[in-house]
Amino acid sequence: MSVEKVKCLIIGSGPAGYTAAIYAARAEMKPVMYVGLQPGGQLTTTNEVENFPGYPEGVTGPEMMIQLEAQAKRFETDVRAGFIDKVDFSGPIHKCWTEDGHEIHAETVIISTGASAKYLGLPSEQKYLLSGGGVSACAVCDGFFYRGQEVVIVGAGDSACEEAHYLSKLCTKVTMLVRTDVFRASKIMADRVRNTPNITILHNTETVEVLGNDMGVTGALVKNNVTGEEQTIPCTGFFVAIGHKPNTDIFKDYINLDEVGYIKYEQPGTSKTNVAGVFVAGDAADKNYRQAITAAGTGCMAALDAERYLAALGH
Repeated sequence: MSVEKVKCLIIGSGPAGYTAAIYAARAEMKPVMYVGLQPGGQLTTTNEVENFPGYPEGVTGPEMMIQLEAQAKRFETDVRAGFIDKVDFSGPIHKCWTEDGHEIHAETVIISTGASAKYLGLPSEQKYLLSGGGVSACAVCDGFFYRGQEVVIVGAGDSACEEAHYLSKLCTKVTMLVRTDVFRASKIMADRVRNTPNITILHNTETVEVLGNDMGVTGALVKNNVTGEEQTIPCTGFFVAIGHKPNTDIFKDYINLDEVGYIKYEQPGTSKTNVAGVFVAGDAADKNYRQAITAAGTGCMAALDAERYLAALGH
C-alpha cells in the first residue's frame, strides 16, 4: 500500500479542527482533515448556540459545523470521512494510519480530537439529550434556556459545583445530586454551593430515570442509595457534570498527557506539544473553558504554529 505524504494533517473536526484547516489552507499548507467518529464534535449534540460571536439570532450546532466545513473546503482543505486510529511520532516524520490501514506521513500534525462528556448512560437521559429536550452536559452553554425554571445537576467535583453555582443565578431552584456522602470538590467550591440559598444538595442520591413528555424533561426519579427511598424531583433541565474524557488514547505513547488524558502544552501560550511538529487545539487540551469560541481560537494558534514550524525548516 502506498504511503501518502502531506504537509499538514488535522486529526478531528469541530470548531478547533475546522478553524485550523481554514488558516492552514490559506497558508498554502494543503491540509488533509479526518473528521473522526463524531464529525463536528460535541457541538453536534447542541441544539442552540447563542454565545458564538457573529450569530445575532443564534445558530444550531450542526448548522454551524456545516458552515465551518464549507469554509474550510472553500480554501481547498481535503476533508475526509473516517478516523486516524494509530500514530507513530518517534521520528521526524509523523506517521499516522487510518482505520482501514492507509498510511500517511505528515510534516505537521494538528490534534483536534476533542473530549467527550461523560453521561450516566440511562436510556431516558440519552433520549432527551438527542432530542435536545432538556438534558445537557454544559451549564455555561445551555443554562440560559432554563432561566426562571427548576433544574437538576448531577456531579460532585469542582466543575459540578461551579456549574451548579452558575445555574443558581439563572434558575429558581437547583437540586444537586451527589452519589456519595461527600463532595469530591475543593472545600471552597463545596462551601460556595452549600451557602447558596436556592441550591439543594442531596447526598447518597442516584438518578433512576429522567422523566419527560413530548415537550421535554419534566422531572427526575431519584433514589437514596442508603435507604432505598425513591422520590421525584420536578425540573425542566437535567445537567450532567460528571467529567469529560479527552479523545487522546492513540497519542499516549508519544504525547505528554495529564492524569485524566488531556494533552499538556509544552509551552503555555502556544499550541506546541512535546513532539516537534505536533500541535494541539481545542478540548483535547482544554479542561477549563470548553467553549466553541476558545476551541476556534486555539485552532488558529495551532495552524500558525505549524506554519512557523515549517518555515523554520525551510519547507
